Amino acid sequence: MLIDTHCHLDFADFEAERDEIVRRAHDAGVKQMVTISTRVRKLDTLLAITGKYPSVFCSVGTHPNNADEELDIPAEELIRLANAHEKVVAIGEAGLDYFYDTQKPEDQKTGLLRHIEAARETKLPLVIHSRSADEDMAAILTEETGKGAFPFILHCFSAGADLARTGVELGGYISFSGILTFPKSQELRDIAATIPHDRLLVETDAPYLAPKRWRGKRNEPSYVVNTAEVLAETLGLSYAEMAAITTDNAFRCFSKMPRI
Repeated sequence: MLIDTHCHLDFADFEAERDEIVRRAHDAGVKQMVTISTRVRKLDTLLAITGKYPSVFCSVGTHPNNADEELDIPAEELIRLANAHEKVVAIGEAGLDYFYDTQKPEDQKTGLLRHIEAARETKLPLVIHSRSADEDMAAILTEETGKGAFPFILHCFSAGADLARTGVELGGYISFSGILTFPKSQELRDIAATIPHDRLLVETDAPYLAPKRWRGKRNEPSYVVNTAEVLAETLGLSYAEMAAITTDNAFRCFSKMPRI
């Protein structure tokens, strides 16, 4: 069994064949999925999807590249929504993205701090998007953890070893996507080999970043199998061992999500 801890089933890429995509995931052994929010105001769409599929859960939050759209949404609203819906098992995704430079850093930081407050209050994991922002992200996580611990995931990890080390030291999880499987990602695989087994997660970030076996195609939750295979090879484990480790970690991290 595997869990795709980060996908975007609400995106238009999946609209025409969502039933088949969920079925293919189940057939591949991906028994549960977390579809991740990018805008709080689209939560109803995510809840409709999770309501249709017992194996699908969701988060609530604002992607950093949409930060300026939802600066009027306080932490209290994130907390209220997370507590109001049993299928909401995480906060986010929120974070810092300096790669695209589409949002002001101060707006992204404002949003991130609100999401941290919500994660701390609800004890739900904060799904963190961090791109080209290692130093700022490490500083914020360190400072905020000092004010009170909160669960978090550095999702689709492709940053440097220092941020991975900081994340683990602060109690976070490191989630690897199809990027791990790319031929040019040896440095990332070297980082993955240093992560304690109890902090590892796998994801697709579908529809983006299809792993090597399906490179160039639209990604989907069933493809997380290839990422888990490469992660197992990287750590010198069997696929069955890797599946068991990442599944147990997912249920520990997403503590509100039941085993289906």
